[in-house]
Amino acid sequence: MIETGSPAAQTIGILGAGRVGTALARLALAAGYEVRMATSRAPSEIELLLKIITPGAVAATAEEVALGSDIVVLALPLFRYRTLRPDLLAGKVVVDVMNYWSPTDGRLEEFEGEEASSEVIQRFLPDARLVRSFNHMGYHEIEGEARAAGALDRRALAIAADDSIAHQAVADFIDRLGYDPVDAGPLRAARNFGAGTPIFGASLARDELVGLLGAASESAT
Repeated sequence: MIETGSPAAQTIGILGAGRVGTALARLALAAGYEVRMATSRAPSEIELLLKIITPGAVAATAEEVALGSDIVVLALPLFRYRTLRPDLLAGKVVVDVMNYWSPTDGRLEEFEGEEASSEVIQRFLPDARLVRSFNHMGYHEIEGEARAAGALDRRALAIAADDSIAHQAVADFIDRLGYDPVDAGPLRAARNFGAGTPIFGASLARDELVGLLGAASESAT
């Protein structure tokens, strides 16, 4: 578990091996992280696939991913969130990159309200140190948009979290992957960069993202 004064995260666990999960895995591997990945299938069934599309990533069980990773990324289809085990993710820094799409997820009443989907996930995982990020960019942009620190065209990513230590851990992760982390506020502020907002899908520099997040916060008060 990451605590104040502990070393930066070195092992990233990813639950889900779809387009988002594999793109993040490749980027994390390129940044020097160890990466473990799990799906609903046995590790032996995805080992060959990972060797081809995410060479260097280790196929694991969900339990191995949860217990052996500094940061766990939720990159599974949102409608499958109830397959997650709250006990395994208790105390873990968890990044929620899932988005609710009713055409693919089906209509899920718990996500039809005004609150951010991550607030629903946090209730389901009450002891996880949940952070919302990476959800407002497309999977096809994750690798190609990454830039070195200080690059003039470096893209910014919003972070929403209630846990300050988890927030910092994920901010460091985002920076190391090639993006500028921008504090969006508490977890409920994730609604300000969800689907249907000006931020969602837009490639924004730090100052632009800060401005849009500020405007969204003001309009919400």
